[in-house]
This record gives sequence, structure tokens and C-alpha cells, in this order.
Amino acid sequence: MVRKADEGGLRLIRFLWCGNDGTVRAKASSRHGLEGRLLSGIGLTVGMQAMNGLDQLQPVDAMGPVGEVRLVPDLDTFRVLPYAPHLGAVLTDHVALDGEPAPVCQRSFLKRMEARLAERGLVLRAAFENEFSLATQEDGRYVPIDSGLCFSTIATTAAQDYADELAAALEAQEIALEQYYAELGHGQQEISTGHAPALRAADEQLLVRETIRGVAARHGLVASLAPKPWPDNAGNGAHVHFSLWAGERNRFHDGSAPDLLSADARSFIAGVLEHLPGLAAPSFNSYHRLVPQYWAGAFVCWGHDNREAPVRIASVFRGSEEASTNAELKACDASCNPYLAVGGLIAAGLDGLERGLEPPEPVEVDPATIDEDERERHGIVRLPETQEEALDALAADQLLLGALGPVLAESYLAVRRSEWTAYSEGDETFEQQGHFEKY
Repeated sequence: MVRKADEGGLRLIRFLWCGNDGTVRAKASSRHGLEGRLLSGIGLTVGMQAMNGLDQLQPVDAMGPVGEVRLVPDLDTFRVLPYAPHLGAVLTDHVALDGEPAPVCQRSFLKRMEARLAERGLVLRAAFENEFSLATQEDGRYVPIDSGLCFSTIATTAAQDYADELAAALEAQEIALEQYYAELGHGQQEISTGHAPALRAADEQLLVRETIRGVAARHGLVASLAPKPWPDNAGNGAHVHFSLWAGERNRFHDGSAPDLLSADARSFIAGVLEHLPGLAAPSFNSYHRLVPQYWAGAFVCWGHDNREAPVRIASVFRGSEEASTNAELKACDASCNPYLAVGGLIAAGLDGLERGLEPPEPVEVDPATIDEDERERHGIVRLPETQEEALDALAADQLLLGALGPVLAESYLAVRRSEWTAYSEGDETFEQQGHFEKY
């Protein structure tokens, strides 16, 4: 890594992490002393994991002004950043001074969930589809770069120079770009990247977020992955496609099943549905997106190619049926910490596998069009309608709390509850300012 840094003429290497507030943060090492920091890490106050998205420190036990952890890099994640001159980046774990993973480390949480799957001989492979909005700043306002239509070539052309550099930047970082297109909202884009084992997928999600914003800055634009960047424009999701694998075999696939979905897949999905209220979208802004009939998945249900279901079973592609069998979690967005999102997904799905749960009947229509009494009879209930309700659901979910552990659970709930309080007391302008350029 040092050799690559020298070959690339790097002056700074960012040590990246994602906080409980879902924002990407970093401390950077210069080339001087880099070897030592790659081994022992960079010091960081323990208080950072009690910091919310407004940089307000929350009163969490042992997360105040006293104490340190180390940002210890995973050298396999090192990248030269093509959109930032003389700069590199590496993903980090939070490590306690005794060398053990810090209890508050979200990346270590995902590693624990991967290890639990590995005990069953399984790997979760995941891929993120990120929607984001491109804007200019005019007189203090964020203005979309186009007013084109969904998949419109006019809107695509408006962003073509940006898109070209974004594709090149992802390729330079060995992140597979699968698709790119203009989406429904004004200025809205969407990209999908290749699937990978859970930890790598979460790592790459941070790098993708950084790249989307970094390339935009080079073009004099602001890129926002906020769930609802404008009150009257389309929302941005970060859909997670997922499947279970044992070696080269996709355990979600059963060629003899009418819908090609295996018993393991059904049990895993049943676990996700059971715990979905506690897994629901993370930020205050998320709940302006997560509403019925906006294709975000506002009711607890699943369905085949149903884009109003929070868990969608994607149709397979002819000739690659096994490889393309997967489910999509639509209720997720990029204000999440991806390690918590994917780790929580595994914890919930594992519960379904271990208990042999069976999902309810799939919903093959827009659930909002079903009579309310019938929805209730079939357990098609609304997901939390506010961040507060979602946090209450998480606080009541003993399985998810146990998976997180007390330190991570307490700090996460404290950070996110403080954001609920702050934004509830503000107006739309305050909410937009607090989300547009932070995600």
C-alpha cells in the first residue's frame, strides 16, 4: 500500500468510517509516518460515535471527552481516489486500546453477522442501487440540473459529462458499475453496482457515496443522496439486493419451485419481514420518502416484482436463472450506515432461518389499494411513519438489540433520537440544510 501511495504521488490517505448518524467521516494520514499508522491506526475520541448528524454530542455512557479508540485500516480496501488529486482512502475498524474490536464499531458488527452466517456455510451477497440528485446552488437554493422525465435521454444528456467521469472513477477503484440512468425526479440519477460479499458490499457503498459527491464537486455541482432532497421532488433510495450463497450455489434458488424461490429464501425473507419495523429507514428525512404509492415500500409485505412492497422478489434473467435469483430491500436509503443496514438484514434473516419461519402470502398488487380491513386481516401493516416510531420499534426488538450489543444499540438510539428531536422542532429549510449535503 505504501508503494502504491508513492507511485500515485499521494500526499494524504483518508481513514474512512461511517458513524451512527450515517455520515461518512475521515481523518487523514500524510505520507510521513504512514507505515506506523497502517499498523496501529489513528487515534479518535470515543465521543465521535455519540455525535449526531448536527455534530451535537449525546450523553452516552463512556462516550464523552475521556477515552480513545484507534481507526485501524483494512489494507485490502485501499484505493487511490481518481476524483481528488494526490489523495487515497482506506476503510477502517474502530479498535479498542487493548487491540480488540471496539463494542461500538459498526463494521465489526457486520463481521460478526457474517461469521454467524459462515457457521451455516453461507455468505450473503449484496448490491446497492443508489438514487441521487444533482443540483447547482443559486442564491442559497439547490436547483436540479434538469427537469427531464424518467429515463429521458434529455435528462441523461444534461448529466453526460458528469456520468462519464463517475463511470471512469468507479472503474479506477475496481467498483463494477452495472447500470446508470436518469430517474423520475428532476436532477435524479440512479446507479447500480455489482454484488459482493456483505462486508465488501458495505465498504464499496461508502466509496460509491464518496465518489458520487467527489465527482460532482469537480463539476461545480452538489450531489445529494438524501432520502427526500426536495419536499416536492422524488425521493432517493439505496435499494439492497441480496441472496445467500454456499460456494458457487445460490441458496435462494430452487429450480423446482414455481417462482424459483427456495425454502431457505422464504425463511430468510420471513425473518426480514418480522423485524422490518426495527430495520426501517434511519433518518428523519427518510420518512418523507417512505410513504404509500411512491414505490418505496411503505407496508410490511413482499411480492414478485412489486415495487410497492418493501421486499421485492426480482424476476430472473433467462439463461442465468440461478445467478440472478435475489430479493430487494426497497425501504433502505443512503442516510443509513451500510454496515448496520446489511448487518441488521443478516440478523433478521438468520432469525427466520433458525426458526424455520414461513412468510405470509405475497402481495401482487399495490397494498395501498387493498381495503384497510383486509390489509389488517393479512398483517399488511404500515411501516413506521416517523423516525421516532422506527426507533421505538428497534428499541422493542430484542433480537436486533442483542445482535447489535448494548454499547452499539444505546449509542445508535441516542444519536438518532436526538436527530428526531432537533428536526421535529425545525422547519423544512432546516431539514433540507441538515440532509442535502450530509448524505
